Amino acid sequence: MEFLSILYALSTLYFIFTLWKRYDEKRDQQCYILDYECHKPTDDRKLDTECSGEIIKRTKNLGLLEYQFLLKAIVSSGIGEQTYAPRIMFDSRESCPTLEDSITEMEEFFHDSIQKVLDKQGLSPSQIDVLVVNVSMFASVPSLASRIINHYKMREDIKVYNLSGMGCSASLISVGIVRSIFKTNKNIYALVVTSESLSPNWYTGNARSMILANCLFRSGGCAILLTNKRALKNEAMFKLNCLVRTHHGAKDESYGCCIQQEDEQGRLGFHLAKHLPKAATRAFVDNLREISPKILPIRELVRFMLASFLRKLRQSSSNKLGTTLPEPVINFKTGVDHFCIHTGGKAVIDGIGKSLGLTEHDLEPARMTLHRFGNTSASSLWYVLAYMEAKKRLKKGDTVLMISFGAGFKCNSCFLEVVRDLEDGNVWKDEIAMYPPKSLTNPFMEKFGWLQQEDPSTFKLENLLEITELYPRT
Repeated sequence: MEFLSILYALSTLYFIFTLWKRYDEKRDQQCYILDYECHKPTDDRKLDTECSGEIIKRTKNLGLLEYQFLLKAIVSSGIGEQTYAPRIMFDSRESCPTLEDSITEMEEFFHDSIQKVLDKQGLSPSQIDVLVVNVSMFASVPSLASRIINHYKMREDIKVYNLSGMGCSASLISVGIVRSIFKTNKNIYALVVTSESLSPNWYTGNARSMILANCLFRSGGCAILLTNKRALKNEAMFKLNCLVRTHHGAKDESYGCCIQQEDEQGRLGFHLAKHLPKAATRAFVDNLREISPKILPIRELVRFMLASFLRKLRQSSSNKLGTTLPEPVINFKTGVDHFCIHTGGKAVIDGIGKSLGLTEHDLEPARMTLHRFGNTSASSLWYVLAYMEAKKRLKKGDTVLMISFGAGFKCNSCFLEVVRDLEDGNVWKDEIAMYPPKSLTNPFMEKFGWLQQEDPSTFKLENLLEITELYPRT
């Protein structure tokens, strides 16, 4: 009897030990964001209305109809006059870029943001265990990741990942890679570097679906420092609670809606199809369907299920009367405090806001980021997050839902928990007090609105040159 008691006690202790060990191992697998640094290019790279007009005038393959199309696009884009472009644009060489132009553009960002984020945390480059770099539309040999390793003299055993072609959702893919590595490696640091190279990607043709990209994308980038060190959990800014990736590449329509290709004259560009919003909506809905149960309270999920069930019951009788009942809407605000939305354009922000039932206060960070920095591709989410921090919105215990879209077609999202009160001015520190401005209207229509009244049969490029000379640069 005594032996059985001892055996029972040992079995109980072993069971408790196993549970504790699994719990302890899980704590070492957490993913914390220690810090991040958004790149702010120098003022000589600001792209105002005057400079934009000069660049468009240099694109000789455009006619009046293309000018009118671009004017309509930029006026309604939500982009202001403080955004940044690569240096090649100001040297009038966008139509003939060199390899060195692309590398210089990337290194200017790398050397600024990576050094700053390491200095803020008091780390040396040799302490970085994992490096993930994502730049979609430029791949060099050696890789951009190798250039960073060489410049900072990082360790020989560093785990390195260099991603390309992933589009505007690539930064969350990079974070997902780091999270996976953290599950099998304890007490390590990871550095995610996310940006886009614009220097080699200016489209010189006149296909409307491809010249649109020239209007929307701007220079930017972000370096993000992550760790799974338990001792640093209280010093971190955010804790990653979950990350969901949705890929519709198997659907031909989704695959082809956002793609790099050549036009009929063989000019390389980035094609944005008319059915892009439809593809984005499908991916967005599927992504929300998967992430909702992971981030929303049970009471909201139950309420939504009951509302959906009751609608089905009532719809049968409504069909006889020829009426359609409204779809029940899930309230994401029951589990999410802040929404960090990809700045793919005004229409993207409006669409997500409408789908999730968000207020202008919720959409303000994305709108202001689009106005100030434009669409900086995969790094845009971090400028939006920085706006929230600079506005002192992020308090301990708050939650943030990040939503991004990318070519493929992809919709990726992640759910962050704010670890401590955040109020650093970061990349917004010099101008956060001026945002939001009274008006987001850019001056393109004021300066170039006359193009809408021009007759294609009589219009000449000289007309554009003469009119713009009446507006000297200030």
